[in-house]
Order: sequence, then structure tokens, then C-alpha cells
Amino acid sequence: MIILKSSEEVEKISESCRIVGKTLDAIKTFVRPGITTKDIETFAETNIKEQGGVPAFKGYRGYPASICTSVNEEVIHGIPSKRVLNEGDIVSIDLGVYKNGFYGDGAVTIPVGSINPEAEKLIQVTEEALHMGIKNAKVENRVSDISNAIQRHVESNGFSVVRAFVGHGIGRELHEDPQIPNFGLPGTGPRLKEGMTLAIEPMVNAGGYDVFILNDGWTAVTADGKLSAHFEHTVLITLNGQIILTKIN
Repeated sequence: MIILKSSEEVEKISESCRIVGKTLDAIKTFVRPGITTKDIETFAETNIKEQGGVPAFKGYRGYPASICTSVNEEVIHGIPSKRVLNEGDIVSIDLGVYKNGFYGDGAVTIPVGSINPEAEKLIQVTEEALHMGIKNAKVENRVSDISNAIQRHVESNGFSVVRAFVGHGIGRELHEDPQIPNFGLPGTGPRLKEGMTLAIEPMVNAGGYDVFILNDGWTAVTADGKLSAHFEHTVLITLNGQIILTKIN
């Protein structure tokens, strides 16, 4: 069931989303060669709590950490560890915040020092695809209009969209209806309405779209070992267009 949010509920979701956005923004300046992914988690968790939020992922369905840190060929759900980041790596940071009964969710992919041109293009195209999807998240469009816009942009640039994982509605629950794939034909799926809050999140691979899960039961990696990037915003649909709730500037 898709839940439309009242103005009071939107304000509470927005508060959680502001913490997500500010934390991700801070992490961008914190990431550098020589730190571990566990260092990023500690930094993020402190940042979230100082703003009055609770890390939403910790313990969610048994997940053992406060954020996801996915490096290079890791697509999503990478568990923070003693792994050291090296110059030329890319790291995708996915985090959620819970406050006052509502969730916010967002993700960015960050270069570690200087990266190669393919990695730069992958990050750029993935973030562009997110905004292509958001642009199509408007009243009377359908869910697949978001999906198709993402897929077309990604594939026109020679990359592939991950099909095993999807975006989602968000509110009192971290994952609500509708599911939002990053591929598909336009004009299908639920119609978009005012008051819907959606976490739109393209995951894009430099090679093929196939992935598999590592033995830790969480970390998804590309089947061909090529790089992957991930961006996500929580978005509110209004009659006057979209509002990106996790955007800082």
C-alpha cells in the first residue's frame, strides 16, 4: 500500500532527511586515502547522533553496522571494516536516519584522492541518472517513468543499471511501497501522486548488471569485478514539482 504523507508527516521526514544530507556532505570531506571504512562509520554515527538522529540501518533486518560502505566493485551493503581506502578507490556511502518516528535515506559515491577517467565518468553518469529519475517523479507520471529515464541515461553512456535492487517509498518505515526499479518501459506501475515520498537510488555498473552476494550475507558485488556507483535522494512529490529532501545546497 502506498502511503501519502500529510504536511506534518512531511516535516518530520524532512528533519530526518536533513540529517542524512548533512552527514553525507560531511563524509565527502572526511574521505581520503589511508582511512578505513570503519573510520567512516564512526564519523557518520557521531555526526548523526550529534544532530539528534538515530542510525537507521544498525540492526535493520540484522545488518551489523550504522552505514553501508561499498568500495570499487562492491555495489551496495558493504559492511564497514578495517579495510583501508587507497588512492584511486571509489566508495559508495549509503545511510539512513530515524527521528521522531520517520526515516530519511540517501547515498553518494565518493572518489578517494585522484581516480581514473572511467571511474570519474561512472560517478558522473550515476549522479546524472539520479536527477533524470527525479525529474520524472511528478504528479500523474508513473513509477516506471522514473525507471526508464534512469535506464536510458545510463545505457546511452555505455554502463548498466543493477536490476537486483530497487528504490522504494519511505516514511514511517525505511522501505515502503512502491518499489522503484532503475530499468523498465515507461508508462507502467502506480501513478505518482502528491504526498508520496520516494527514495530514488540508481546503482550503476561499469560492466554488466549481474551481481552476487558475498559470504557475509550482505555485500553485493559486480559479477565481472568492474566498478559500481550508487547515488540516492529522498524526494517529495508535490503539485508544483519535486522537492529533494536530502539535498543540502
